[in-house]
Amino acid sequence: MSYSCSSHSRAVCSAQEAKENCLPLLPPMCGNLIKHRFVGFHCHTYNFISKSTSALKKLKAVCLRLSFGPCLSETCTAAVFAYLLMHLPWQWGFILGFVLGAVSPAVVVPSMLILQAGGYGVEKGVPTLLMAAGSIDDILAITGFNTCLGMAFSSGSTLYNVLQGVLEVAVGIAAGGILGMFVRYFPSHDQTSLSWKRSYFVLGLSMFAVFGSVYFGFPGSGGLCTLVLAFIAGVGWSDEKREVEKIVAVAWNIFQPFLFGLIGAEVSVTSLRPETVGLCVATLGIALVVRIIATFLMVCFAGFNFKEKVFVSLAWIPKATVQAAIGSLALDTARSHQDEQLEKYGMDVLTVAFLAILITAPIGALVIGLAGPRLLQKAQTKHEENEEGAEAGEEPEDCEPS
Repeated sequence: MSYSCSSHSRAVCSAQEAKENCLPLLPPMCGNLIKHRFVGFHCHTYNFISKSTSALKKLKAVCLRLSFGPCLSETCTAAVFAYLLMHLPWQWGFILGFVLGAVSPAVVVPSMLILQAGGYGVEKGVPTLLMAAGSIDDILAITGFNTCLGMAFSSGSTLYNVLQGVLEVAVGIAAGGILGMFVRYFPSHDQTSLSWKRSYFVLGLSMFAVFGSVYFGFPGSGGLCTLVLAFIAGVGWSDEKREVEKIVAVAWNIFQPFLFGLIGAEVSVTSLRPETVGLCVATLGIALVVRIIATFLMVCFAGFNFKEKVFVSLAWIPKATVQAAIGSLALDTARSHQDEQLEKYGMDVLTVAFLAILITAPIGALVIGLAGPRLLQKAQTKHEENEEGAEAGEEPEDCEPS
């Protein structure tokens, strides 16, 4: 079965179908080659344009904890062990950490939609929580990665590098807010082919943000601008965004295989030394264990039972999209500086990203698909409730007023 982070038509099925065919979706990993900048914005745009603000309002406290806690815990753990085991400098350790810190929306979102369609975890909002928190988690990881990348290659002071990172975040949010408000009201509602025009504007402005940020010297602002743009536009369009989402999903389906191909094209398996692979796997494994524990702690005192806490912790394993999009950035930047030592550090980061995708994406998809129906409570439909009442000798509820 081919994997796709596409439209609701593939994810939304009947409750009975979800129960019988709730098998995990496996992402198409090792594929073709294309530069990450051209396809990365498609993932951000599609992921954010399909979000609902109601999830953030209802579960905002645990959503914030789940967005920041696991990502920062895994990042710091990976940085420490990259320094101790792989002998990377601290800046490069945190670059590697933020690459690992992002959860994959391309694995989590469609898997959650399948469970949500089957009624699993819906009453407590587990699928909604994971989809909403995953978006913020990715913003944090991408922003932290770009800040640390700037610090690693900058010749200025540490304070200047930190301020540069903060400035890039501010520019990205401001630009995304302005462009998002523009797309929210233009084109106007009275125009024909409104959904197509909105889709063109969202995709076009997203590409402009990513390439323009690099041109103007703010490389960390482009991705964040794209996320904010799509989110604000989606909030303003309300239910009308569904048609735009379907159109953007077509673009995502076209470019998705190229995104993952970047990793396969850059990493030569024959050139990898066994000890390097071993250290990378050890760093990845330790960081992943810490992430699972941190995730479990973050969802405590949120009204979830033990099984639901375990499921949320395991659902935060997959890594794919963000790692494929930014995994080679450090190596590309090092090559532009023509420094062999920096290129070695960049290759180590890319190797860890490659192994993270290869190991966690299929395992994470399997865990979500198989554990979801067993660990999450299934919401009963009105029809099922009436059938149970009839078996017990009770009169079915009458929806009409007496």
